[in-house]
Amino acid sequence: MTTEAEEKALRYRRAQSVTTAEEITEKENKARRLQFDKPCHKPRDSLFSWSSEFTNFTGLVNWGFLMLTIGGLRLFLENLLKYGIRVNPIEWIIVLTGYNEGNRYQFPSVILLIFSVVPAVTTLIIEKGVAVDILSEKLGLSLQLSNILFVLILPVVVLHYKGPEFSFVGITTVCMIYLILFLKLWSYTQTNHWCRNGMKGKMAKNKLRRQSLSAPNWKSFDDDKNDAIAAARLVKYPDNLNLKDLFYFLLAPTLCYELNFPRTTRIRKRFLVKRLLEVVFGVNLVLALFQQWMIPSVTNSVDPFSQMDPIKITERLLKLSVPNHLIWLCFFYLSFHSFLNLMGELLHFADRKFYGDWWNATNISVFWSTWNMPVHVWAVRHVYKPITERGYSKVAASTVVFLISAFFHEYLVSVPLQMFRIWAFLGMMVQPPLAVISRFAELRLGPRYGNMMVWSSLILGQPLAIMMYYHDYALDHFKPIQ
Repeated sequence: MTTEAEEKALRYRRAQSVTTAEEITEKENKARRLQFDKPCHKPRDSLFSWSSEFTNFTGLVNWGFLMLTIGGLRLFLENLLKYGIRVNPIEWIIVLTGYNEGNRYQFPSVILLIFSVVPAVTTLIIEKGVAVDILSEKLGLSLQLSNILFVLILPVVVLHYKGPEFSFVGITTVCMIYLILFLKLWSYTQTNHWCRNGMKGKMAKNKLRRQSLSAPNWKSFDDDKNDAIAAARLVKYPDNLNLKDLFYFLLAPTLCYELNFPRTTRIRKRFLVKRLLEVVFGVNLVLALFQQWMIPSVTNSVDPFSQMDPIKITERLLKLSVPNHLIWLCFFYLSFHSFLNLMGELLHFADRKFYGDWWNATNISVFWSTWNMPVHVWAVRHVYKPITERGYSKVAASTVVFLISAFFHEYLVSVPLQMFRIWAFLGMMVQPPLAVISRFAELRLGPRYGNMMVWSSLILGQPLAIMMYYHDYALDHFKPIQ
C-alpha cells in the first residue's frame, strides 16, 4: 500500500505531466499559425454537440414559433372550411347559467352556487360553539366532518334528481366551486383546531413555569414596546371567528387558511385592468375554441373508437390532443395568472405565487409541485405533513396525497358527465410510476429528456383519459357531423 506522501507525489507528477502536455500543444499551435500555408483550422466542436457549450438558439426558437403559427393557421382554416362558423355567444349564456328551453325560469346552477354560503356559515357557527365550550371538541370535529362531506355530496345528489335541468358547463362550475369550498373549509377547520390546541398548550406551560427573579432581561423597553405593538396588530384566536374573516378567506386566492394573511398597501389600477381584460378575453377564447374546434373533433372521433381500429384511434387521439392541449394552456393562464391575480389585487392579497416554472420541470414530481401551487401547498400543509408527523413514511404520505388528488380529478369529470368511470382516477395514479421513470431519465440521459417526458405526458397522456370520457359523452349527446 502506498503512503500518503507517495500518493501526493503521484498526483503532483500527473498534474505536472498534464501541464507539460498542454504547454507543448500550445507551442505547436503557435508555431503552426506562423507557417506560410495560412492555416484556418483549429480544434472546434459542431454547435449541436453538447461539448460545444453553444446556447444561443434564438433563431430556432423563432422558427419553431413561426411553424407553430403557420400550422395553427392551417388547422383554423381547415376547421372553418369543414364546419363553418360554429361560435354562438348566445349559447354561452345558456350553458353558463343553466338555462335551457325546457325550463326557462330555472337556474339550478346559480341556485346551488348561492346555497354554498350555507355550509360555510355552518362551519363558522360550529367553530364558535367549540370556542366558547358550548360544543365539545370531539362533537365539534364530528359536525365539521359531516358538514364538509355534505359539500361534496350535495352536487352529486342534486344532479341525480335534477340532471336534465343542468347544463354541462353549469354543473362543472358548481362541482369546481364546491370542491374549492371543501378544501377551504377543511383548511379553516384544521387551522382553528391547531390554534385551540396551541392555546391550551401555552396556558398549561404558563401554569407550570414562571420567570426566575434572577434571570436577566436582555430586551430593552423599546424592544418590548415594538413587539407589543406588532403583536397587537395581529388577529388571535378566537377573535378571527367572524363573518368578515371567513368571507375574506373564501374569496381569497388561496386554499390554506391563516389568521393573518400578508396584505398589500394599495390596488394597482393598471395591473387590475390588464387582468380584468385578460379574464374577459380568456373566457370568450376558451368557449370559442371549445365550441368551434373541440366539439366537432370529439364528435368525429366516435366512429374510430367504436370500430376499435388502433391506427384510426391513434390518429384521432393525436388530432384531439392539439385542441385539448391548447385549451388547457389557455385555461391555465386564465385561471392561475389572470383570475387569481385579479382576485388577489382586489383583496390586497400579497402572496401571488400561484404557479412555478412548471414548463422547465425535469421530471413529473417537479411538475406536480409547481404547476398548481395553491393545491400543492394545501396538500403538503394539511395532508402530507400531518401524516409524516404521525410517524408514517414519506412514501405513504405521498401515496395518500395522490389518492386524494385522483379522487378529486375523478369527481370533476364523472359527476358533470354523469358517467362514473375510473379513467381520471387511474390517470392520476399512473403519475407516481411516471415520476420514477422521468427521474431515471433525468439522471441517466439528462434534464432535457426528463423535461421532454413531462411535456409528452401533458400533450398525450392526460388528454387521453379526457378523450375517453368525451367519447362516451359524444355517443349519448352528439350526432356525427358529415
